[in-house]
Amino acid sequence: MADSLDRRSYDLLRLIADREPIGSIRLVESMQQRGYSIKGRTVRLALSDLDERGLTEKVPGKGRRLTDDGRAELSRGDIHGRREQVRARIATLTSQVTYDPFDDTGEVIASRAIVPGDHVDDALETLAALSETPVGPVPVAIEQGDDEYRLLVPSSLTLDGVLLARGIRTDLETAGLAEFHSDPDAAESPASTAPHVGTRNGGTIVRYTDAISGKQSTMDVVSLLLEAGRTTTNRLLEGEDSALLVVDNREIPLARYEETRDISDAVRSRLGGILDLRRPRASGPFPLETPSWDFASLTYGAGEIALSVLVERSLPTSFETLAGLTARSEFESAANASRM
Repeated sequence: MADSLDRRSYDLLRLIADREPIGSIRLVESMQQRGYSIKGRTVRLALSDLDERGLTEKVPGKGRRLTDDGRAELSRGDIHGRREQVRARIATLTSQVTYDPFDDTGEVIASRAIVPGDHVDDALETLAALSETPVGPVPVAIEQGDDEYRLLVPSSLTLDGVLLARGIRTDLETAGLAEFHSDPDAAESPASTAPHVGTRNGGTIVRYTDAISGKQSTMDVVSLLLEAGRTTTNRLLEGEDSALLVVDNREIPLARYEETRDISDAVRSRLGGILDLRRPRASGPFPLETPSWDFASLTYGAGEIALSVLVERSLPTSFETLAGLTARSEFESAANASRM
């Protein structure tokens, strides 16, 4: 392909993909609704360019549709658009969270694993075993399909939504891997002196081994880590003292530290996972740089940890870390869950 496409061309491709086949008149209206000051002639010239590049083709009497090359270009080339889609998805879901950890009611953000029917018992037994580790509890919701099951677990981003509903805005910094030790008093742990660690996790984060900024990412970083096989969650089920667990890290206003601590504790107590909250003057560990003096560092890993152990055991056919909202009442303890 000669020159790179501009944002307007990618927006045209996206509109065509959503509504194909679509004519130029409707495309002009749709582009104007998205803030473009654009005329029909400009759109027609842009469409001719896309045709010449082999990205679109005419459907007689109906307009344009994407070619296979057009779909491929939209999926791999629109870096800005894909980055904005990831960020918008996270922002939309967190703003819609209604979960109250003190009442244990409302809707949470769910992560989802698709498990074949002949693997669902193994998957539920795996989650039940995970719930007996310091990561527990592990709430799970079960949806039955024709020959597969959808297992849903609460995402760590639920915490961001809970905090946002109380006026505490979080700034997601990174996703990555944390070395978690089940003994909160582990001598080798630089975090073992933090007063909140031993009482809230039943364990401690020893260090961060990988940290990837999600702010400029065109893909969900947690999904990349799981697909790359970087986690070792299964070690906890095998009785080992430590494992590499997937987590998110965000900054919160230091002025809201005490309130954030109480809310985060309540969320972890209800939804499980591992939690680490520390002030900027603490010794660490921090995933990247020490937060500025006005912010505290909050690390949380929840349902994504449950997804990771299923992936490690090759039980799901697919998974999605941001599957949508699910009522808390739909979940039950993994230890009590049974086939529907």
